[in-house]
Amino acid sequence: CKAPVSPRYFIIELLTGLMFLGVFMMYFSADMRAGVPDVLKGGWLFYLLHIILLSAFIAASAIDLELWIIPLGICWFATIAAFVVSTVGAYAVDPAAIREYALFPTASFLTGSLAAGAAVGLVISNVLLMTGLLKRSYEEQGSDLLGGEDRPAQADNEASTEADVPPEGDFNHRLEACREIVFLLPIIICSVGAYLILFQIVPMETQKSFPIQHPAIAGLLGSIWGYFVGCGVVWAIRIFGAFAFGKEAMGLGDVHLMGAAGAVVGPVMVVIAFFVAPFFGLAWAGSQMFFKKVRQIPYGPFLSLGVFVVMIFHDFVMSRIAYLF
Repeated sequence: CKAPVSPRYFIIELLTGLMFLGVFMMYFSADMRAGVPDVLKGGWLFYLLHIILLSAFIAASAIDLELWIIPLGICWFATIAAFVVSTVGAYAVDPAAIREYALFPTASFLTGSLAAGAAVGLVISNVLLMTGLLKRSYEEQGSDLLGGEDRPAQADNEASTEADVPPEGDFNHRLEACREIVFLLPIIICSVGAYLILFQIVPMETQKSFPIQHPAIAGLLGSIWGYFVGCGVVWAIRIFGAFAFGKEAMGLGDVHLMGAAGAVVGPVMVVIAFFVAPFFGLAWAGSQMFFKKVRQIPYGPFLSLGVFVVMIFHDFVMSRIAYLF
């Protein structure tokens, strides 16, 4: 059709290809991650899951940088891939190695019961949304709890104009945060309830042989728990920011982005990644001050970089944690 092709397509494809190669070399040649099996002995599954997540993050970050939105379908794809791989991973890799080296998320009896209950609560919350018994937050702009796309948290006027972003003053953000808390209540209640019930009916000595500790089920529940922790840490900041500052502190796209990350890297590493991300934000702010420019960018790319760092330097991060605690 002779239409011009933007250089961004070449840049993104080149970056993705280099990422594929670089991650492969770091895992299988440089041995930056202990315990990763050979490629043909289950290592390919570990590698596949990580490049799926990183590819999703590259795509989401590129869109977020331009439009200040994160398509939730990208996050959901990576999340579902994590659930599947964490489940079947126990059949491709020795479950003992998975637990020892944290190759895939895996749940203990405690976190497994919490994850199972939270999953039931999520279903209940979504049913309440679909039946209209719960009202979606930011419903008029399409930034809801089930789908749609992210809304920028702190877009400046220029960015808002370019991306056709609704102005900040259109909503009572504290009221919208209350709606999100109501959405989260069934998840929290069911999670805690499942934990209390199982600990009451299952004796301590039989917990390790309980069905949720089967390697495949523990893998699925571990990934689900990582998903909820990843979502929860961002959502907590989002709600706190709404009450404290009367504005939308972080978008729901960021919530789903970190949920996908947690489903892949597990609950501990996704929390660490969340606290690594601000350092990239500070570096960006410092460069803006140095060059005397003012251009705000969304937080999604910083979160993606934080996740990438903890994925690649997993062993170093875990050794520091072990040293400190």
